[in-house]
Amino acid sequence: MKNMNTIQLLPLWLLILATAACTAVAQQTDVSSQLRAIASSGQLPELRWPNFTDYRRHVQNFYEPSSYTPAWILDSQPTQQALAILEILRHADSQGLDPEDYDASRWADRLARLQRSHDPSQVAIVDAALTVCLMRYMSDRHIGKINPEHFKFGLSVEEKKYDLPAFLRERLVNGDAKAALAQIGPPFAAYNRTLDALQRYMQLAGQDNGEKLPVSNKPIAPGSSYDGFRRLARLLCLLGDLPANAAVPDDSNLYQGAVVDAVKRFQGRHGLKPDGRLDEQTLRNLNTPLSQRVDQLRLTLERWHWLPDRFNEPPVVVNIPEFRLRTFDSDGNEVLTMNVIVGKAFHHKTPVFEKDMRYVVFRPYWNVPPSIQRSEIVTAIQRDRGYIAKKGFEVVTPQGQVVTSGAISDEVLSQLRSGKLEVRQKPGATNALGLVKLLFPNEYNVYLHSTPSPQLFSQTRRDFSHGCIRVEKPAELAAWALRERPEWNLEKVQAAMTSGSDNVQVNLTNPIPVLILYGTAVVDSDGTVRFFDDIYGYDDELKQALAKGYPYPG
Repeated sequence: MKNMNTIQLLPLWLLILATAACTAVAQQTDVSSQLRAIASSGQLPELRWPNFTDYRRHVQNFYEPSSYTPAWILDSQPTQQALAILEILRHADSQGLDPEDYDASRWADRLARLQRSHDPSQVAIVDAALTVCLMRYMSDRHIGKINPEHFKFGLSVEEKKYDLPAFLRERLVNGDAKAALAQIGPPFAAYNRTLDALQRYMQLAGQDNGEKLPVSNKPIAPGSSYDGFRRLARLLCLLGDLPANAAVPDDSNLYQGAVVDAVKRFQGRHGLKPDGRLDEQTLRNLNTPLSQRVDQLRLTLERWHWLPDRFNEPPVVVNIPEFRLRTFDSDGNEVLTMNVIVGKAFHHKTPVFEKDMRYVVFRPYWNVPPSIQRSEIVTAIQRDRGYIAKKGFEVVTPQGQVVTSGAISDEVLSQLRSGKLEVRQKPGATNALGLVKLLFPNEYNVYLHSTPSPQLFSQTRRDFSHGCIRVEKPAELAAWALRERPEWNLEKVQAAMTSGSDNVQVNLTNPIPVLILYGTAVVDSDGTVRFFDDIYGYDDELKQALAKGYPYPG
C-alpha cells in the first residue's frame, strides 16, 4: 500500500517541478523580452537621464549574444561584479565626474524594490539601468562627455573609442570589475595631479564662507592700510599661499610683510604680474568663488579626455589661456618651457587642434593670409602705393613668381583685391615670422614662429597675433625639434637664423605631435595649482553644453 501511494504521488512531484521550471522559463522569457524592448527604445524613464539613444546600439550589441539574459542580476540579487561597479559609480566624484549622472543615490532603493518584489520587469529595468550607467561612466572617463568636434576643435576621439559591448562582456560581467575600470582614463601624471587638485579645491570650497574683499578705486600698495586685511590673510592661508605659521598681526590693517609675499605667490599662480599690489585684476581673482575654481578644474579634466592616450614622439603642447608652451621627453618630463603669444580674442582666435610638426624653415618668407591681405594690406596700399616697398613685401603669383616689390599700379592693386595675386614679406630681421618657423601642416594656416617684437613677451596677457603662435625661445625650440639630427645643434640653429641663406627648409627625422590646447587650470609637477582667464569664452561654452545632460553631442 505504501509503495502504491508513492507511485501515485510521483506524478504530482513531477508536475510541481515541471510547473516551477515552466514558470522560471516564462519569467526569464519575460525579462529578456523587456530587456529587448528597453534596448530597442533607447529610453528608460527610471534613469536620471532617461534618453540613451546615443548608446542604444551598444546596449543591443551587449545583450544580443546572450539572447537578452540579465548580466548583472541573478535570482533577484546583484552579482558581485554589479556591487563592485555600483561602488565605483557612487565615488565617481573622485574622477571629476558627478555620481548622480550614474544614478548614485537611486541604486539602494532600486535594489531593495527588486529583492522585495522579484518582479521580472524590475529585473529588466535594474539590469538595463546598470548597463547604461556603466557605459556612460566608462565613456566619460575615457573620451569625455562631449565630442570636441562639437566645438569645431581639430581634435578627434574616434580612434580612442572602446568597443563597449565587448569590454563589458569580456572584462566586467565575470571579471575583476574594479581592476578593469581602474585602467581607463588618461594615463598622464598631469591628469592625476589635476584630479588631486579638484579634490582639494572641493574641500576648500566647503571650508570658505565666500566673504568678498573690499574693492578700492585705486590699487592698494604694500605698506598701505586695507580694511580687508584680515579676510585677505585668512583666504591666502586657506589657499596655501600664506604659510600657516606666518606672523600676521591681529590688531592691524596694515598690508605688509608675509601677506604681501603671499599675494605675490597668488598673483603668479593666476597669470598676473607678481608685484604685490592689490589692483583690480588681483582683487577680482581673489574674490572669485572657489566653486568657480572647482568648475575650472572639472572643465580641464573633461578636455584631458580628448587627448590621445599615447604619442609616437614626445609632443609640443601649447596652452592658449596660459600663454605657455612646453616640450617633453619620452618619460613625460618637461624639457623646455616658454612664453608664447597667441591669437587675439576678438576675431583672431588661435584654433584648438592637433597635427604633426614635419619641418623647420630658417629665415622664412611670410605669405600673408588672404584675410589679412584683403582687410589690411590692400587698404594700406590704397592709402600709400609705396607701402609694399617700405614694409619689405613683394607681390607674387600663386606659384611664387615675383611681380613687383615697388610701387603698386592700379592693375596690380585690382588683382590683389580679387586675390589673383598674393603678398609675401621678404626674409630678414623685420619679417613678421622672425627668423624661424616650425611647421605642422594644417587647414588653419597656423604655425610656431619667432618674432621681431620680443618685448611683448613681458606682458601678462599675450593675445596679440592673428592666430599663429609666436615663441619666446625660437632657437632653443628649433634645436629641440631637430634633436634627432645631431648636426643641428643650438649653435648651428642660431647661425642659420642670423646669417644663413633665406628660406632654408630642414625636415624632421620623425614627425613631432603638436597640441594646441585650451585649459584654464594647470597643476605643476610640484602640485602648484594655476588658474587663468577664460580669454576665448570656451569654459562658458563647455559648461553650458555639459549642463544640458545626456545625450551629449557625439
